[in-house]
Amino acid sequence: MRRYGKHTDEDDIRTRPNRKGNRPRTHIRPKHEDAAGGLVLTVDRGRLTCLVEDRVVMAMKARELGRKAAVVGDRVALVGDLSGKKDTLARIVRIEERTSVLRRTADDDDPYERVVVANADQLAIVTALADPEPRPRLIDRCLVAAFDGGLTPLLVMTKADLAPPDELLELYGALDIPYVVTSREQLENGAAADLVREHLDGRITAFVGHSGVGKTTLVNTLVPEDRRRVTGHVNAVTGRGRHTTTSALALPLSSAEGGWVVDTPGVRSFGLAHIDPSRVINAFPDLVPGTEGCPRACSHDEPDCALDAWVAEGHADPARLYSLRRLLSTRERKEGD
Repeated sequence: MRRYGKHTDEDDIRTRPNRKGNRPRTHIRPKHEDAAGGLVLTVDRGRLTCLVEDRVVMAMKARELGRKAAVVGDRVALVGDLSGKKDTLARIVRIEERTSVLRRTADDDDPYERVVVANADQLAIVTALADPEPRPRLIDRCLVAAFDGGLTPLLVMTKADLAPPDELLELYGALDIPYVVTSREQLENGAAADLVREHLDGRITAFVGHSGVGKTTLVNTLVPEDRRRVTGHVNAVTGRGRHTTTSALALPLSSAEGGWVVDTPGVRSFGLAHIDPSRVINAFPDLVPGTEGCPRACSHDEPDCALDAWVAEGHADPARLYSLRRLLSTRERKEGD
């Protein structure tokens, strides 16, 4: 073994060659100030379909983003081949700040939250009035997620020819949520799409609902030039629908005002493990002043809550307080209750 003394010549010191022949690693990442802006349309197994100007570009996430994932609706910055030609691949190097986020967990015991859609303005909650029966607990959970994520809710009721909407409208009347009621005949002749489109123009709207309620069929009528490949059916035994959408997909509305529709996979559950109940009160601005006398960390659903006395004094509608508490307690209730 060779030993070096105090006065070794640098030429005598052997260095390990870089066998890969590339540049040494550095923690300094490029800023990519010249990166092009794009919109994520859909995500499939690590490949992201993005709209860059008027071109559809396939891309993948750059390594420097680490575990940060881009989702449908994200505004991103891309570099590389942006031609959109077949077998080309760009890189997403930056995910812009989000204005809203729709999240859910698999169930209420799952700590891992899933971002469904980013930057949506509105959440259209689609429910059938019959076949399958409405699930108010699921609607409540979607409302909580919308209020928490900064989205405006829209209630879309389908199959009005099978059952009247009165009971459901009474349940959510105090929330003052905009709604649309459609029938199968309206869905077939295009009238349903016209009714719903009035609430969509100029907005990014995410559609959510459990399988079999007609969500994807409605989206197909709104964007007929880009229909989803398969529509499902309702199982006559279980009353559940078959999943027809396997990944979220953003589709442009062909109207003068513009707008986007995001079709999401049908859900069987909507977990709220990630929701901070203290933020739900923000969706009830008429009740917020009454919380000033609440004890610290008040859940607004306990005996010492100041909202009871405040509402009793006539400052707000008691139905609004009931609706708030129904939504706050939705995490403790099963969706089928």
